Amino acid sequence: MAKVPVYDMNGAQVSETELNDAVFGITPNEAVMHACVINYLANQRQGTQSTLTRTEVSGGGRKPYRQKGTGHARQGSIRAPQWYHGGVALGPKPRSYRFSLNKKVRRLAMLSAFSQKLVDENLIVIDTLACEEFKTKTIVKMLDALKVEGKALIVTQDADKKVYKSAANIPGIKTAAVNTLNVYDILNYDKFIVSKGAVAKIEEVYAK
Repeated sequence: MAKVPVYDMNGAQVSETELNDAVFGITPNEAVMHACVINYLANQRQGTQSTLTRTEVSGGGRKPYRQKGTGHARQGSIRAPQWYHGGVALGPKPRSYRFSLNKKVRRLAMLSAFSQKLVDENLIVIDTLACEEFKTKTIVKMLDALKVEGKALIVTQDADKKVYKSAANIPGIKTAAVNTLNVYDILNYDKFIVSKGAVAKIEEVYAK
């Protein structure tokens, strides 16, 4: 089992903890992680784009001119796609982009994402992650103490409104509870800052 240092919110190392190899020690599967990211992004799409076909645009109720003798190509309606203000041929219509992945694939992708963070040395374990009041300054101070630069995902054991609100205004910082984690967020943020209680909960859920 890999040992990682445990820090307090002031950036001082207070202890060490062992991480379960079944969760944080597997060989990351890039293909599976990629599939989960594509799945997540596809499921976020609203699919509300729509264009008007020639049957939906206004006007064009009669043949613009006679079939023969004008010298022009024959036309049946001024709302055909080749006309200005004509309908769109084969344009997008509202649809769902959602698709599902096998449960085993999703689980392997999560384990791979956790392990990738440890391999890249972007996993930071905090002894206790809590805010006594709604203060952005508290989270900023913690990030400075931990020398965190760039984007970071802060993971709590359970939904913590004070931590969430305190971090909400910091650019590039997102908070999540263990039960709302997804592969896209884990990989999208540079640092994975997780409380010791959240680590225990992650291992409880994914080490089976």
